[in-house]
Amino acid sequence: MRHGDKQNNLGRKKAHRDALLSNLAAQLITHKRIVTTLAKAKELRKYVEPMITKTKKNESEAQISHNHRLVFSFLQNKLAVKELFTVVGPKINARPGGYTRIIKLGIRPGDNAEKAMIELVDFNEIYGKGIASDQEPAKKTRRSRATTTKKVDSPVETIAHANAITEAEVVEEKSSKDDLTKVEGIGPKAAETLNAAGITTFAELAAKSADEIKAILDASEGQFNAVVTTTWAHQAQLAADGKWDELNTLQDELKGGKEA
Repeated sequence: MRHGDKQNNLGRKKAHRDALLSNLAAQLITHKRIVTTLAKAKELRKYVEPMITKTKKNESEAQISHNHRLVFSFLQNKLAVKELFTVVGPKINARPGGYTRIIKLGIRPGDNAEKAMIELVDFNEIYGKGIASDQEPAKKTRRSRATTTKKVDSPVETIAHANAITEAEVVEEKSSKDDLTKVEGIGPKAAETLNAAGITTFAELAAKSADEIKAILDASEGQFNAVVTTTWAHQAQLAADGKWDELNTLQDELKGGKEA
């Protein structure tokens, strides 16, 4: 019986589960955000956040070296450990906790699994603009401040402020790039390669022919020899037009991005 056992084993034995979380943590530290299932993202957050906290414990050289060895025992990836202590650590130094954010992405076609994106909060350029700088916190006092009066905005000012925030969110949303991995057959590596080539939206992908897309992938350092790009432009056009139902129907008939 598993009374009181709240750990999600993710359908794996201990060794397999540890290896999975270690690889996901290394990729999250390296790329700052990854897309996986919601269950894995929740377990990854509990796994990776204590490692990030260890980057703050640097009172002595011996302690820094000890924390490097502790983190490496979990990640088994020298590049990820170096990235964690040299890039991630200084960036999150002012944050007391909650270094990651999980955003649900809906249901994945095929196995109906719930997808989610997990990212490092301080590396989000859109939502991370209001992060406080690393400075000494203000002194707290228990004395009341009876002479201080709180300004209350009028209803007109409140509505105007809300409209301004909404317009800013719309502008930011329009300026953000599309998630090309929603096209069947495009993985994170292929999407990163296309973004590097200047293809960041569904409309730009739909304007390219299958041969042009294949040429871009072949010119990169990735291994895309087995990738079939014949349906990518059609899928991207449906996504650009907002025809998600038609896109889901088409993707149900596809197998790895190619016609079954």
